[in-house]
Amino acid sequence: MAQFASDPAFIAAHLPPVRIHFQAKEGSEVAFDVLGGEQGHGFFVPPAKGNKSAIMMFHEWWGLNDNIKNEAERLHNELGAAVLAVDLYDGKVTADAQEAGKLMQGMDEARGEALVRGALNAVKMGPLDHARFIGTIGWCFGGGWSDRAAIEGGKDVQACVIYYGMPSTKPEDIARMRAPVLMFWGTQDGFINAKVVSGFEAAMKSAGKPITTHSFDAPHAFANPSNPRYNKEAADVSHRETLAFFRAHLKCGAVAQRALTEPRPTDAKGRTQKRRPLRRCHRKRKLLRRGQELVSG
Repeated sequence: MAQFASDPAFIAAHLPPVRIHFQAKEGSEVAFDVLGGEQGHGFFVPPAKGNKSAIMMFHEWWGLNDNIKNEAERLHNELGAAVLAVDLYDGKVTADAQEAGKLMQGMDEARGEALVRGALNAVKMGPLDHARFIGTIGWCFGGGWSDRAAIEGGKDVQACVIYYGMPSTKPEDIARMRAPVLMFWGTQDGFINAKVVSGFEAAMKSAGKPITTHSFDAPHAFANPSNPRYNKEAADVSHRETLAFFRAHLKCGAVAQRALTEPRPTDAKGRTQKRRPLRRCHRKRKLLRRGQELVSG
C-alpha cells in the first residue's frame, strides 16, 4: 500500500476516523521479543480456557488505535481465540491522513517482517500463548501485512483474511503461502480494485493455492466502524464470513470448543468415559450409511 501513500486521491479516500469509546475488558498492552532488534509491542487478548487458536491482527495506516483494539476483543469474544494486534508503527498513532501516509511510506519492511516473526513466535512458542492453529487478519495497510504474515509463517499459519489490502503476487511469496485466503474488497475502491484482486486470484490458483474473494458495492475501508463511510451491511456480511472461515480452519468457536469444555460422560458406576475421536465416529457413520445402501440395493 506504500505506493499510494502520497496519492491525493488515496488520502482523500480516508476521512479522519470517528473517535470511538473503548475500554479494555480482557486485553492489555504487551511486549514480545524480536530477533536482532528492539522488542515489539501489541494489544493481546488471551485465549478462552481450552482454546488452542490464535489470530495475529494488523492495523490500518492509522496505527494501533482503539478501533483495532476493539476489533481484537470482539473477535476473541466470538471465537474464544487469542488475538494479538501487532503494532507495526512501534507506538505511533494518528488520525490525520497526511501523517498516516508518511507513517505508511516510512515503514521499514525489514522491521515489519521481524515484528511478524516475533509475534508468531510469541503466540506459538510462548510467552503469550502456545497456539496450535494460527490465523491472520488485517485491513487496508494491515490487509497487506496479513498476507505477508501468512507468507512468513508458512506452514505455521492455517488461515489468512485480507480486507482490501495489497497482496503479493510474486511467485516466490505465493510458493511459501500454505494458508487458504479469504479476501474482501469494494467495487467502489479505486485502489484495491478488480485488476488487483483478479491478478492475485490468478497467481494463487496457478500455484494451486486456495483463495476465496467476495466483493461488495462499497468504498475502500467499508468495514471500519470508525470510518464515516462505513457500510454496515457489507461489514456485517464480511464479518460473518470471517468468523465461519476461522472456525473452519482454526478449529475454534462454539462448535469446536464444546468438546473441550463439556463434561465427559460417565457410566452406570459414575466413572468418566473416554470420548471417541471425531474421526472414528465419522468413519463409523460412513460405514453404517454404506451398509444401508448395500441392504437397500
